[in-house]
Amino acid sequence: METQTAARPKRIGDMLVEAGLITTGQLETAVALHRQENKKIGQVLVEKGFICATTLATFVSHQLNLPLIDLTKYKIQPAAVRLVPEETARRHNLLPVAIDGGDLLVAMEDPLALRVIEEISARTRLRLKPMLATAAEIQEAIGLHYKATGEIEQQVKQIAPMAPVREEAEARLTAQLLAQAPVVRTVDLLVSQAVKDRASDIHIEPQEDHLHIRYRIDGILHEMMTLPLSAHAPLLSRIKILADMNIAERRRPQDGQFSVTVDDKEIDIRAATAESVWGEMATLRVLDKSLSVLALSELGFLPDVQRVYEQVLKTPYGMVLISGPTGSGKTTTLYASVNRLDRQARNVMTIEDPIEYRFSDINQIQVNPLADITFATGLRAIMRLDPDVILVGEVRDTETARTAVNAALTGHLVLSSVHANDAVGALFRLQDLGIEPFLITSALAAVAAQRLVRRVCPHCRALAPAPEEEAVAYESEMGERRSEFYYGAGCNFCAYTGFLGRTGVFEVLVMTEELRCSLLAKNSAGEIKAQAIRQGMVLMRRHGMLKARAGITTPGEVLRNVFVLR
Repeated sequence: METQTAARPKRIGDMLVEAGLITTGQLETAVALHRQENKKIGQVLVEKGFICATTLATFVSHQLNLPLIDLTKYKIQPAAVRLVPEETARRHNLLPVAIDGGDLLVAMEDPLALRVIEEISARTRLRLKPMLATAAEIQEAIGLHYKATGEIEQQVKQIAPMAPVREEAEARLTAQLLAQAPVVRTVDLLVSQAVKDRASDIHIEPQEDHLHIRYRIDGILHEMMTLPLSAHAPLLSRIKILADMNIAERRRPQDGQFSVTVDDKEIDIRAATAESVWGEMATLRVLDKSLSVLALSELGFLPDVQRVYEQVLKTPYGMVLISGPTGSGKTTTLYASVNRLDRQARNVMTIEDPIEYRFSDINQIQVNPLADITFATGLRAIMRLDPDVILVGEVRDTETARTAVNAALTGHLVLSSVHANDAVGALFRLQDLGIEPFLITSALAAVAAQRLVRRVCPHCRALAPAPEEEAVAYESEMGERRSEFYYGAGCNFCAYTGFLGRTGVFEVLVMTEELRCSLLAKNSAGEIKAQAIRQGMVLMRRHGMLKARAGITTPGEVLRNVFVLR
């Protein structure tokens, strides 16, 4: 928050020492790094953990008599943001927040950077009124508020004259046309904005008179923008070229993948297209390779349930299944499980479709139907390569199920996923795939069922009365009456949705002797579930309500995601 001169940082540092916020030794360390690495004193103090960023900002605000702004709650004006280009905002770590008459209010990390203030004033022709904010808050707010929508619309206007909406014209689109800047830039901006918004999928959907663009964020689809239909053909063809699809084929579904770089991060995109009533639609799955694979402790397990699951992973052989619908986080749990294992002393092999993240010390195989590498054939090949642990991306057919069971019975630890509503349902799903109950009881070690629920935004959450339906559902599950829960009021960080991120709710069924006998006796799903509950299994619905009680999510989120038939 200081300029790069030696005198001013030292004065601020001395005042921090005098106030007892840092020690003389810490200041000397910060000054040395300031000179070596050309970093600001405040930045060094925060990075080294000598002082909290908020404490430092509050102190400097008091010393300079400048307002301290909380960007998590301040209602930022889009018109103010548009006055300063994103590149300039990132370079100087500042964010215009409001226009007040002839003043432009700007949140700054360094409100005494006179040259920056003069530059912004000259650009906007407004008096700049600096306000203080922490560096981290400004950086996060920049990513939230600089949307690509306006620039995309400008690029589409340049595309439109070149692509009239006629099927014969669409068929004549060439690689030379698609390489032109507007189309390329539009696709890049769509992906870049999706990464900034934490979107998992981009939906490009033609309607009768417009092109609909939607992002899936935290499991919910949000409308991003509407484009003219004239942009449809160039966009789809550009995506097909990137994903190595056939741009002339519009009737048959296609899929492919490509990689892009956004803010120095490598992003993998899985693209799929299919013909709809109004034309060809596309969905792009966004995979941020810079995100580290989560640890088991970060997935959302209850402590007791996590201990049970980790104990299951220590078994030398047997099958561990993760069940749930598409998009419930099964692959993330499988990766976290593999990451928990000893990969140095054991040969860990996987067969996946697709390989979403790459691990060191693990041998990963990609499904490739053209080369006759399916889950079943790949699993049979793995069995001849001396594996200790095998991860099968999904058990989706009888052949794969039988091969996986045989692998578990012959001394291997097999991890896989299956589509089932709950943990007990996975047992019956294996029977549907043709696996006899006596083989299931011999091979299966445990089943973990899961769902994802949205987290209440920590920046704007507050206690509020619950709707009657949610209060009744909570009381039914937990046996206690509660009328208030934490809800997000909506703020800049959660895009006024009240939710930020997701967490898992789980139920883990460990195959005990009693459960094996119950399955062999052909008991019903309800009877087996009751037996599992008596043995200590916590149901997903109860796990979700426990998180609602703790203020992590809401009863409404649990009701929406954890569907059960009473």
